[in-house]
Amino acid sequence: MKNNNVTIHDISKALGIDSSTVSRALNNSDRVSKKTKEKIFSKAAELGYQRNSLASKLRTNRTNTIGVIVPRISRHFFSSVIAGIEETAFKAGFDVIICQSLESIEREKKLVETLLSNRVDGILISISMETANFEHLDNYKSNGFPLIFFDRPCNVPENTNVIIDDVKAGFDATAHLIERGCKHIVHFSGPQNLELYRNRKKGYSNALKTYGIPFSEDLVIETQLMQQDGIDAARQLLKFPKVDGIFSANDTAAISAIQYLKTKAINIPSDIAIVGFSNEPISAIIEPSLSTINQPDFEMGKVASSLLFEQIKNKKYSSENQTKILKPTLIVRNSSKF
Repeated sequence: MKNNNVTIHDISKALGIDSSTVSRALNNSDRVSKKTKEKIFSKAAELGYQRNSLASKLRTNRTNTIGVIVPRISRHFFSSVIAGIEETAFKAGFDVIICQSLESIEREKKLVETLLSNRVDGILISISMETANFEHLDNYKSNGFPLIFFDRPCNVPENTNVIIDDVKAGFDATAHLIERGCKHIVHFSGPQNLELYRNRKKGYSNALKTYGIPFSEDLVIETQLMQQDGIDAARQLLKFPKVDGIFSANDTAAISAIQYLKTKAINIPSDIAIVGFSNEPISAIIEPSLSTINQPDFEMGKVASSLLFEQIKNKKYSSENQTKILKPTLIVRNSSKF
């Protein structure tokens, strides 16, 4: 029977090789030849050696674990970002702890405290809709750990953000509606304390200006963009005269608006054309299928985690704002086709 308490000293004794060499080989050091490594790995497997990862982590003062905080894991966008993070983390030899804030600032604060107490080597975070103060995140960074924002940027000093070009995305979505003939376009906006929703609104207003259409704050409906919000916003816009287009800052609100408008005998896209945002899987199969902005979610996860691992490895965190901007694309479907 194999002994689970086998140590590097047992392997050293069995092979007649210095224990320091055995240790280096088991840590895949370049200082040990491939032939010697193979011999040591073979003997370790034969004796049933199990590496004490906890002891190793204590020695290196690293846990080889990162934390990821997202608003909701159930959103396809965030699950795809997580897939990109996990693929990169696996290759880099890191474990991933995944948490969700459920759009609550208090829950987000507790999650950051928990990850700090568990000494994760870094955090990737997409902040909650309620997050307007960043003290809890500054506290994590002040303890010497790197933190990178993705999707929802944080425009405060010494931060790294990985985002898409939300201004361009908002512009492209609105311009598409205008080019198909819409002149009275309502914007379903998210909370304006979040920069990405401000940027999507900015893209919307820029497109109106470019095409010579007056911007009206009355045509901007700000909500949390949940399913019920889409229904309530659709009910509200029916009170406005001549509305013929909707640009929604997410797919969830756009889809529920479509479902509500259909019950009121509103034809989509003939009466009201609609463009969403995020390319949720359901957007392609509802009737009519939803035009939307596609985000490079998997790529975002890979880029954000690669930047984090680079900072962990070099122990050099950004002393100035650094932003990586990825390109969105407009997908035209039946909800806005000419």
